[in-house]
Amino acid sequence: MSVTKIQELNGLGPVRATRARAGDFPPIAKAYTRVSQQVRDAGLLRRAPWFYVLVGLVLVVALGGTIAGFVLLGESWFQLIIAGALGIVFTQIAFLAHEAAHRQILSLGPANDRLARVLAGAIGMSYSWWDSKHSRHHSNPNRVGKDPDIQVDTISFLEEDAVQARGLRRAITKRQGWFFFPLLTLEGLNLHFHSLRHLLSREPVKGRWIELAIIAARFALLITPLFLLLPIGMAFAFLGIQVAVFGVYMGASFAPNHKGMPVIAHDAKLDFFTKQVRTSRNIRGGWWATSLMGGLNYQVEHHLFPSMSRPFLSRARRIVREHCRELGVPYTETSLGRSYAIVIDYLNRVGLSARDPFECPINARYRRV
Repeated sequence: MSVTKIQELNGLGPVRATRARAGDFPPIAKAYTRVSQQVRDAGLLRRAPWFYVLVGLVLVVALGGTIAGFVLLGESWFQLIIAGALGIVFTQIAFLAHEAAHRQILSLGPANDRLARVLAGAIGMSYSWWDSKHSRHHSNPNRVGKDPDIQVDTISFLEEDAVQARGLRRAITKRQGWFFFPLLTLEGLNLHFHSLRHLLSREPVKGRWIELAIIAARFALLITPLFLLLPIGMAFAFLGIQVAVFGVYMGASFAPNHKGMPVIAHDAKLDFFTKQVRTSRNIRGGWWATSLMGGLNYQVEHHLFPSMSRPFLSRARRIVREHCRELGVPYTETSLGRSYAIVIDYLNRVGLSARDPFECPINARYRRV
């Protein structure tokens, strides 16, 4: 991958990042052992049950409010506001499913797995599909050939994928940075599609029938009232807004984490601490960013300590930042708006590979006049 301007480090201005190769980083093999011991001594790896009880109660009230609003409004186009609110609630439930999958909520692993399966099914996703994909991402973030989150899926995250784009995908790839957020309106459908394709495949799937039953019940409870109580056009509009808001909110929460950060060559040999820190980006904002993004704003700490409960991530941040300063490892943190600008710029730069290398931008501009 060519050298690309893609990030800011600690507000000190843009830097250049390339695929990291063996020998690029200092030998700090013991860094993770040291920082994890300090985090453990500070009590930051304990569970926070009362926090998650509170979050759960808030979401139950919010879900109840959307249901009550739906019933009271009746046949009204104001129902689209309820649809948007429902998309937000579903995304917040997705954050809880993510935390349960990482065993942040309950004390026992199997209990967390069961909770994650139910919560994921409640938003129309397969836990077994997502868990396998997400585990591979955590093991090798931004590593070519190993991180499924940088594999091509309409959007190309690597230049070699952009070069191979053909047809409609090539047309999208050329300006994919600008298309990224509009395309997120379809991300909800994409997640539902991949989940069902996984569950209906012939490969072995743990908990297949439980997940199918939960997802089927979920869609029945959502769709049946819509088409019974609303005109068909309004019902489809409601469903479209709900899915679009869910997709945009999910994508906008996960996109700042790694997109535009250094991409690791498939054969690079890196220690765990360096690999996780250098490929992750934090979002400034404190408690409001944590509430908005379900703790994903502390992406560096989440990748170093995936089982750490959400309330302790901010305290872990101070410890990790200090270790990075001592070791000379770049710790990336920026604003939410700036992170989106970085993602758009990065994707557009990758998309340049899909354009005709002999096309002069000035000539192309005046040919269209």
